[in-house]
Amino acid sequence: MSDINIRKVGKTGRITFARPKALNAMSYEMCIAIENALDAWENDDGVRMIVIDAEGDKAFCAGGDIAELYDTGTKGDFAYGQKFWADEYRMNAKMFTFPKPVASFMQGFTMGGGVGVGCHGSHRVVGNSSQIAMPECGIGLVPDVGGSYILATAPGRLGEYLGLTAARLNAGDAIHTGFADYYIPEDQWPALIAQLEETGDWSLIDDAGKWNAPGPIAEQAEEIDANFGGETLRDILNALNATDSDFARDTLKKLSRNSPLAMGCALEIIHRVRTRSDIRFALEQEYRFTYRAMEHGDFLEGIRAQIIDKDRNPQWKHQLDDMSQIEVTKMLMPLGDAKLTFEKGD
Repeated sequence: MSDINIRKVGKTGRITFARPKALNAMSYEMCIAIENALDAWENDDGVRMIVIDAEGDKAFCAGGDIAELYDTGTKGDFAYGQKFWADEYRMNAKMFTFPKPVASFMQGFTMGGGVGVGCHGSHRVVGNSSQIAMPECGIGLVPDVGGSYILATAPGRLGEYLGLTAARLNAGDAIHTGFADYYIPEDQWPALIAQLEETGDWSLIDDAGKWNAPGPIAEQAEEIDANFGGETLRDILNALNATDSDFARDTLKKLSRNSPLAMGCALEIIHRVRTRSDIRFALEQEYRFTYRAMEHGDFLEGIRAQIIDKDRNPQWKHQLDDMSQIEVTKMLMPLGDAKLTFEKGD
């Protein structure tokens, strides 16, 4: 398909996002194409490794293509979104557990669905333009596509901070927090990718990696840990309100823009996932929320305010000061027969 270029080149399986004018946003069809490629290459002896990149200089993949989700959801069709997320999460799990090296080269924006492709491989490369984020709480969703797993394993309480504030990570912070592995200047990427295609030798990435200092997020780690250690969103808000600092005031401003329900659930998911070193467990917890997100959450209102009407004035179901933990529990209850199974064709 024209939106994504999947092929074999030399000793590599190659995946290239090819819709730069849309910031390489990932559609449902692109997601399925990636999964089919993973299935085909897993036991293909001619493919020594996978290399993933993207056209354009603005984005690797700035997220999922959510227009269809909004269109179906506003008509009361929640099944389309539920299937979209279930199939996407199955692909994310396959990417994470793929038995061969997977290298991703992530320039510009890598957000949401782009994290689910680019940040689950073994050799995750960032450069000078890279900006990685999980901004889902701003549209009434939780960090998903396995992003909660990365957030849960980030140092200290950085995962909670990143998940709730949607803060963007530069290359140094992306490596520090576990979203990436290597910094390589972007002008070196084409030659390196050509070498990988020719040789299939992933150790070339190790040799090319440069040292890169942690960024501004890492420098705020002490303040983040002090304020984001609470069990609930209310605990974090209380800590920030009791702190007289520029950091606290700036953070409260960021939190005030996002869905209280989504932030409360994101926090609970991160805490749950931290107890288990299992990508599938993370995806199952995320799916409990996204399965209900259209009908019972803020997702449709978040998309309306951010993407459709662009008034940036979402009317969330709850206010920051009146969101009960019971609402979080309701959104994250087991789904029974609808639970995520990771079986193709469900």
